[in-house]
Amino acid sequence: MTTGRKIPMRQCTGCREMKNKKEMLRVIRTPEDAILLDATGRKNGRGAYICRSAECLEKAVKSHGLERSLKMAVPPEVYEELKKEFMTFENLQ
Repeated sequence: MTTGRKIPMRQCTGCREMKNKKEMLRVIRTPEDAILLDATGRKNGRGAYICRSAECLEKAVKSHGLERSLKMAVPPEVYEELKKEFMTFENLQ
């Protein structure tokens, strides 16, 4: 009897679907209260996961999913910066 390795699952803050952790992007709140896109998934801080699509980011902005997950208010400038980073990340793929 063989057992496979457990695949870590995370919930997208936009579409609210459970997906494989490696398929998603991590947005973190650092201990200095800065909000960053964590491409490696290993940076220190409170994390929220979003699918790799701009639609999910828009849903997370509209539903305040990121604010709930990061437990702080997210200024509009940060959302604009995240959108730019998302676009550059999508272009690399």
